[in-house]
Amino acid sequence: MSLALARLLQLASPALPVGAYTYSQGLEWAVEAGRVGDEATALDWIGGLLANAVGRFEAPLTASLQRAWMAADAGEVERLNADFLASRESSELRAETLQMGYSLRCLLHDLGASALPPACAVPQEITFPAGWALAAAVWAIDPEHSLTAYLWSWCENQVMAALKAVPLGQTAGQRLMLTLGARLPALALAALDLPEERWSNLAPGFALASSRHETQYARLFRS
Repeated sequence: MSLALARLLQLASPALPVGAYTYSQGLEWAVEAGRVGDEATALDWIGGLLANAVGRFEAPLTASLQRAWMAADAGEVERLNADFLASRESSELRAETLQMGYSLRCLLHDLGASALPPACAVPQEITFPAGWALAAAVWAIDPEHSLTAYLWSWCENQVMAALKAVPLGQTAGQRLMLTLGARLPALALAALDLPEERWSNLAPGFALASSRHETQYARLFRS
């Protein structure tokens, strides 16, 4: 457990060199448009996406990807990876997940991670959830813990984007993480067992925000 915990902390660390800090996933446009302007509205925006688009689609898909990697089911990995890529509503979101997935796969290779699948079993265009699930499988991290950490990392990136874009103070950021973090165990448990026919990433506001960000005049983030 100690080694798996250390690997989990490494995977969830902001120091993981995948470039997550350069993306806001449409949050920067929401700030520009006045939808997010303080701590309360930041919590509404991030919490809403967490409970719906991320918690009901990205999370169960990531858990299923880890199970597929653990079972060496290359066909299922390919299918789920393609499903996630097809779900990205804007060119920025598509570029984001492919860049982060590629960076994570390269990192695992450079670290000499043991039990990596052969190159032919890894999708040519690997998304970030597939890369994360691969790392969790290779490092023998419990799926529940892996998924909770995935959700934590997503929340942390969003909060850090809000701190810069709104801007918010550091204490406000910690309050946001306390509130969001308390929601993660239940969301992770629900996602682990959510049947695929009940997955849903319906979030029109999120898709529009990401699309509008592509033509935003002044911006700090790549999405």
